[in-house]
Amino acid sequence: MTTTVEKGTATTDTAIPSKKKSRKFSPWGVVAWLVGLGFFFPVFWMVLTSFKQEGDAATSPPKLLFTPTLDQFAAVFDQGIGPAMLNSIFATVISTVLVLALGTPAAFALSLRPVRKTQDALFFFMSTKMLPIVAAILPLYVIVSNIGLLDNIWALVILYTSMNLPIAVWMMRSFFLEVPGEVILPLVSPGIAATALICVIFAWNEFFFAVNLTAVNAQTMPVYLVGFIAGEGQYWAVLSAAATMAALPVILCGWFAQNKLVRGLSFGAIK
Repeated sequence: MTTTVEKGTATTDTAIPSKKKSRKFSPWGVVAWLVGLGFFFPVFWMVLTSFKQEGDAATSPPKLLFTPTLDQFAAVFDQGIGPAMLNSIFATVISTVLVLALGTPAAFALSLRPVRKTQDALFFFMSTKMLPIVAAILPLYVIVSNIGLLDNIWALVILYTSMNLPIAVWMMRSFFLEVPGEVILPLVSPGIAATALICVIFAWNEFFFAVNLTAVNAQTMPVYLVGFIAGEGQYWAVLSAAATMAALPVILCGWFAQNKLVRGLSFGAIK
């Protein structure tokens, strides 16, 4: 009996495989971390500066130990960030919804039943993105002024929709080509989410059209931030607070949609 137990114990001990895996050091991993930290540091410094007083933010060398304060955020609200934030949200959301509503069926049609010279049609879509917006601002200004949309947020909605529609059609067609025709929406939803997020980023950060067409009553966040650049000097703390609030909506959208964004961008959008 004792011999049997010992053999069984020995057999059991040798049957259990070791689950420990050796991890090899990769210098590319260190490089990737350094690059990531390098891109993240300006955002971190902006947020850190937003909690300083103006005197602490302007010191040289920079002051790392300070008493955090919310005075700069209060000053941003006192200077009327609300209307600019609402204008940016309105123009971004409405234009993105219109882009998806128009671009999804167009991309699906081009993937399901390609027309003659589909690549030429897609290249024409993308070629509209190659036109410098400086070359188009004068005729656009005349058209917007004649139809009564100067300094009106709907002018930006129309321009942002036309600006983002080509890249949306291009991206979503690649997504539709990767899935079977009978099962579309459940599989292509990461691609649609990735396209929507890219359209949101482009519309939210757009400055040139906004500053030339809607700079007063319908100003957006990028135009609002320019108001903190004064001739007598830079107010770094309050500017950092305003920039933090301007970046927060896009950062939150990217954070909540990060899983679908990664899946979508690796699903065939960029080849």
